[in-house]
Amino acid sequence: MTSLDQIIALLGCPATVATDVAITGIASLSQATPTDISYVASDAFVRELSQTKAAAIIAQKRVKLPPTWTRAALIVDDAELAVAKVLALFAPPIPRPPVGVDTLARVDPSATLGEGVAIGPFVVIGARSRLGARCVIHAGAYIGDDVVLGDDCEIFQHVTIRERVTLGNRVIIHSNSAIGADGFGYRWDGHNHVKVPQIGDIIIEDDVEIGACACVDRAKFSTTRIGRGTKIDNLVQIGHNVQTGQHCMITAFVGIAGSSKLGAGVVLGGRASIRDHVSIGDGAMIAGLSGVADDVPAGQIYSGVPAMPHRQTLREQKAMRRLPDLQVQIKALHDEIEAMKKSENRKPKSETGGDE
Repeated sequence: MTSLDQIIALLGCPATVATDVAITGIASLSQATPTDISYVASDAFVRELSQTKAAAIIAQKRVKLPPTWTRAALIVDDAELAVAKVLALFAPPIPRPPVGVDTLARVDPSATLGEGVAIGPFVVIGARSRLGARCVIHAGAYIGDDVVLGDDCEIFQHVTIRERVTLGNRVIIHSNSAIGADGFGYRWDGHNHVKVPQIGDIIIEDDVEIGACACVDRAKFSTTRIGRGTKIDNLVQIGHNVQTGQHCMITAFVGIAGSSKLGAGVVLGGRASIRDHVSIGDGAMIAGLSGVADDVPAGQIYSGVPAMPHRQTLREQKAMRRLPDLQVQIKALHDEIEAMKKSENRKPKSETGGDE
């Protein structure tokens, strides 16, 4: 439980009425109880205010609240960001292993552990690996040889981090992800697919978060690099030698083929696929289900298969929706032309201007 005054102090915003109210949680407008706080991020939800039981709301500054709303309203510039901060007040603690090394873990004698490291049961840490201060390694995680983790990293259950992978500070990797598998490299010799050795490494920079069951492949040679602050959703595949800029957002089921390059702040929608050796410029956005086969300029929005500027995709989709009607019209025109031909053929030669 917390007080509305504490939430106001956290958000640094004014409230419209008295604030000495106890708050036990945060919920949507329709599900809020008289001790919950809720939020309104756009005018589309204002109509729900007449039905909500929430004790108070967080409201986007541009939203016009009805005069009938008499409970507390916290006015903020970004309601979604404010909600993220308030959620942290009510989030239940994540179960973590205690500081130290569990007796069921196996840590190579040559590994180096920083101050305050917590290592859970059945963790394996390989030779010459180094873990920074306050890292948390949950049960069953595997960290191979010559791996480096910066400070305050958290590696969840059953994550695999193979040899020669470097993580920066505050990196989070969720359960069952695999970092450092071989890149998908083969060459046909006329009889068999010959495996191309993948001898490179991976660098994951500070403040990256990788979701569950994601895969980041090591480079063929050189480095696969994930830029600082990038967030990767569940079930994402990142191929060998891929380079991402800072603060990219890569959502679920995205596949990025080898040697592609993403600039800073690139956003990839769900199930988007990026061909190998493609470059996507800073701040570009790729819509979900798109297939990117060519370079994308900075700041552009692309969609479709193959991906093209979004407005062009919308025009083509609109034209595609008209195809059934156009097909009917074309058939009617075809039938009319055929009828005219038959009519001309039935006329006597004298009427058509032929020789008598």
